[in-house]
Amino acid sequence: MEYRGQDQNMHQKYRPSTGVLLTNLGTPAAPTAAALRPYLKEFLSDPRVIELPKWKWWPILHGIILRVRPAKSAKLYQSVWTPEGSPLLQISLAQAKTLGALLGDTATVKLAMRYGQPAIGNVLREFQDQGINRIVVLPLYPQYAGATTGSTFDAVVQEIGTWRWIPQLHFLNSYHDHPLYIHALADSIRTHIKQHGEPERLLLSYHGMPQRYLDGGDPYYCFCQKTSRLVQENLGWEKARCITSFQSQFGREQWIKPDTSGTLQKLAAEGIKKVALICPGFSADCLETIEEIGVENKAVFIGAGGESYHYIPALNNEKSHMDLIAALVRPFLTASDSSAIPDYSHAR
Repeated sequence: MEYRGQDQNMHQKYRPSTGVLLTNLGTPAAPTAAALRPYLKEFLSDPRVIELPKWKWWPILHGIILRVRPAKSAKLYQSVWTPEGSPLLQISLAQAKTLGALLGDTATVKLAMRYGQPAIGNVLREFQDQGINRIVVLPLYPQYAGATTGSTFDAVVQEIGTWRWIPQLHFLNSYHDHPLYIHALADSIRTHIKQHGEPERLLLSYHGMPQRYLDGGDPYYCFCQKTSRLVQENLGWEKARCITSFQSQFGREQWIKPDTSGTLQKLAAEGIKKVALICPGFSADCLETIEEIGVENKAVFIGAGGESYHYIPALNNEKSHMDLIAALVRPFLTASDSSAIPDYSHAR
């Protein structure tokens, strides 16, 4: 007796193929209050981002924040918006295109955003429609945090969990100490110094998080500290010249310390006149790096008596950065082909 199983067309469609999904945080569709409102609602409704019970958080979110913050945030986005749109989206699309060229025909590369568009679920369904049955997910957050990488995992599982046939899935959760990443960061600092001279202090500023997240076991703070140490060692600098700090704190609860703005004020008060900042936790420049670090914190330092302030851009689409991204995903491009539909055409 002969068992054909799936027909030849189905077997051809589902032969092993790989999709690489790059993800980042997201961006509103436009720098307007109307566009910011749904974006902020999606972002701030994520229980990974705000770890508070709904009964306590939702009245604050819907009663205050979503009524006030969209207009304020829109003005900030307008200051960084380009003719092509959001800097984060444009840079991320360029990264996906570059990675696709580096990987060639070994994988299909697509970009998705955790919040806003292109949405993770939609892009995963595009993979599914293409017959891709091996998916490599790389959230472009070098240091794992529950609110970023963990939340991305949630979104991936939420979508794929509805599929009848689950693909091979490889989820990369951190690359905070990868040698190529550390070398790329250190080289970007060296390049900056050649153009602008050496700073008295280098601040490695990361996005902040509430202290209770760290106390609850999130490794993010420790990963940031390790990244900073490895960069300092790669540069060959004394520890005192490199300071790890955390930005974007809000609300009344305690956040991990030291905060970037307060550190800049303290340095200026101590007579430090020349500083440079780099944000190792950001794979692409965005509102937070361009406006908060590049503009707001510069005003803080200069206003406190500092004289020279430079922001060192994110690695963005630089060759060393994209070589790193390619190196991270390549080991998973030729995994076992066991996910292919078996060919029973010759079975007896």
